[in-house]
Amino acid sequence: MSEEGVGEVRVPEGCTAVIGRPHPDQDYAIVASRYNAEVVEKLLEGAVEGLAGHGVSRDRITIVLVPGAWELPLACRRLAEAGGHHAVVALGCVIRGETPHFEYVCAEAARGITDASKDTGVPVAFGLLTTNNLQEALDRAGGKHGNKGAEAAEAAVEMAGLLRTLPRQRR
Repeated sequence: MSEEGVGEVRVPEGCTAVIGRPHPDQDYAIVASRYNAEVVEKLLEGAVEGLAGHGVSRDRITIVLVPGAWELPLACRRLAEAGGHHAVVALGCVIRGETPHFEYVCAEAARGITDASKDTGVPVAFGLLTTNNLQEALDRAGGKHGNKGAEAAEAAVEMAGLLRTLPRQRR
């Protein structure tokens, strides 16, 4: 998502637009990494508040904690495959260090989160920060660049509502 955030798109006259609307009866899971806990806790607070802002009661939110960003995809996939959640929000923070480890963790976590959504048909919203330093992370976890956890929750709500609206494959 750009710094400007989600925008409005004018639909050409005569065309029909479909957009996901919140449904407070839907259930959500949040998978949060414990690594860089100071940052992830802020993302988690933002995500829960984001869901609550759409009328989702806290008893419809399941929070699953994993050790780090590397473990996010497996937990997201398991939750998506199990059913019972209309969308999953993946939250974590990887901060660049002095070795190439950062690139491997970020790339594989992103790929795994994408695959979990694509393979299961359950929206898995991407709330994994990949930053150069702690200050950049804090700026995106409730600081001057907003809260990317809240933004990921917004995306999950919209996508869960959209999938509820879109036609399903005929069998």
